[in-house]
Amino acid sequence: MGKFDVDFDGDSAPVLDRIIEAYGFSQKLMLADHLGMAASTLSGRYRRGGFPADIVVRCIADTGVNLEWLATGHGPKFDDQKLDAMSIRRKKLLDGQLFDSGYIMIDKALILPPKPEPVRPILVVDENAQYLIDQEFTEVSDGEWLVQVEGKTSIRTLTRIPIKKVRVSGVGMAFDCGLDDITVLGRIGLTIK
Repeated sequence: MGKFDVDFDGDSAPVLDRIIEAYGFSQKLMLADHLGMAASTLSGRYRRGGFPADIVVRCIADTGVNLEWLATGHGPKFDDQKLDAMSIRRKKLLDGQLFDSGYIMIDKALILPPKPEPVRPILVVDENAQYLIDQEFTEVSDGEWLVQVEGKTSIRTLTRIPIKKVRVSGVGMAFDCGLDDITVLGRIGLTIK
């Protein structure tokens, strides 16, 4: 990390917004709750201006976010050479629909060889399990996948069968269909129960 200029007397809102993003929160109230302060106190920090150094230091300690990005908005959000973790978009699966649910940090050591590190990862929370899913794949093979069947998203086991067909099982009754009859959204690389 090189030298960079920090505006200690400027507007605090952009820095506080980046802090919210680094934690993966979707609302200012979530940050206030995490910091143990009243929402009105955080609102005052937004209005008053000035560099929120105490909150910045705590955010760096909690998330490993890059100081330059947090303070200025420039540079990488996370320095991957120093941090052996990935910031991954988290989604909740409710009634066959995916909903954004912030971000989560995953230690790369959880991905055991020979599985490669996911290229376009998301973490999907479904009832009592969490699934690390790679949305980047070249071919559908046997295994667990995030799929969409008739507009409803779910975790299913896919088994390839001849002539571009697949057996879909895992929820309800298993069925066979053409690979083009379902939308495959990503391959499950890790299940956390």
